[in-house]
Amino acid sequence: MTSSQSRTVIVLAAGEGKRMKSALPKVLHPLLGRTLVGHVLAAAGELAAERTLVVVGHGADQVSTHLAEIAPGAQPVLQAVQNGTGHAVRIAIEAAGDVRGSVVVLNGDVPLLRPETVAALVDAHEAGGMAATVLAAEVADPTGLGRIVRDASGGLERIVEERDATAEQRAIREINAGIYAFDAVLLRAALSKLSTDNDQGEEYLTDVFALLATDGRPVGVHVAADATETLGCNDRAELAGLRALLRDRVNRAWMRDGVTILDPATTWIDVTVVLERDAVIDQNTQLRGGTAVASFATVGPDVTLVDTTVGTGAAVLRAHAIGAEIGPETSVGPYAYLRPGTRLARKAKVGTFVEVKNSELGAGTKVPHLSYVGDATIGEQTNIGAASVFANYDGVHKNRTVIGSYVRGGVDTMYVAPVEVGDGATTGAGAVVREDVPPGALAVSGGPQRTIDGWTERKRPGTPMADAARRAREKS
Repeated sequence: MTSSQSRTVIVLAAGEGKRMKSALPKVLHPLLGRTLVGHVLAAAGELAAERTLVVVGHGADQVSTHLAEIAPGAQPVLQAVQNGTGHAVRIAIEAAGDVRGSVVVLNGDVPLLRPETVAALVDAHEAGGMAATVLAAEVADPTGLGRIVRDASGGLERIVEERDATAEQRAIREINAGIYAFDAVLLRAALSKLSTDNDQGEEYLTDVFALLATDGRPVGVHVAADATETLGCNDRAELAGLRALLRDRVNRAWMRDGVTILDPATTWIDVTVVLERDAVIDQNTQLRGGTAVASFATVGPDVTLVDTTVGTGAAVLRAHAIGAEIGPETSVGPYAYLRPGTRLARKAKVGTFVEVKNSELGAGTKVPHLSYVGDATIGEQTNIGAASVFANYDGVHKNRTVIGSYVRGGVDTMYVAPVEVGDGATTGAGAVVREDVPPGALAVSGGPQRTIDGWTERKRPGTPMADAARRAREKS
């Protein structure tokens, strides 16, 4: 969307949201990867506005802090006393200074609003030379919403809030979506004429339309193609309804783009997630934050991924991952937990009841069963035996374990960091590894640790691990 006109966006986010019954300001409630106000700001992004102002009130510090994180260019404007939407826009205009061109006003609680709908509203407003244009929608049940009252010729006469509407006006099903475009100069003049002579005793922004129409200025209505885009929320039940609608929209878009979603009703994908074609998402799966899933990967059933990347052809089953990198053709789960800093190279495996934290597993390395791997670097083609524990914390510091390539870790091995295990080495069942193990050595413990040099080359001649041990020994 391009325009030579200057544009200013004002987002109304000062309300308390009493019916949410929450210490969290209403506009900060999340759904599918963004807060309510975050979704609205994203929808306004296509306008390329010169300035964006967000009117804050209840929870102003919390909302302002959030804005600094998600939209540093947006300017919070404090409405210390909530005296209506007209008052909110007036103080925003005053804070902005000499505003020209188009002013676009959006409610901060309409998360289903699409960028193309906002763009179409503003295009129609500017192309028609309108003083003001309102986004409207036809709904089955208009209860609680402002009504669009048209004149005999079908033009906009006024916008009436339900509490001020007559019985005849309440029967109207065309509602005000709370999203507007104005000519900045005419808006400023009209705002100065608003009164509080209404049921709420507040300055209604919607009264600007009647004032402009009375002055003979052209005012228009742009009807949204999809009424669900205009839905806001007043309580948590309505928020859950919006979340489900957005889930369906997101899933439908991904399926049409070549992603297989086996059970859309139980699949929740944040709007910030990226999926490649031919990815397969199984049931009861949640993909959150900056998660990305590559082609031919299978995720699910019963998987939650947060800020996690999944490589081509990987398989993740009944697992939970946060801030992890799952490489191509890897296998994770069932019942695995990948914590931040986990990096799995190609064809690595993290199996049943395994937890990994801040660790790298090399290509083809496996941790198949019942183990904890923390603060470790493990080379290629290594196998960590069942029930192994990386004891990385000494009560004061986190220490690191380094394990080489082609290592065979015995079951129930305890690696007491800081410690290193060389290429091609082996640990015996139940070993407690407190000292470094040279390449190709066997570490066993039943009391003091015994290290048997040259064990791999003598007992496993001709194997890849023996070759790795020999190469490492020859280098030393």
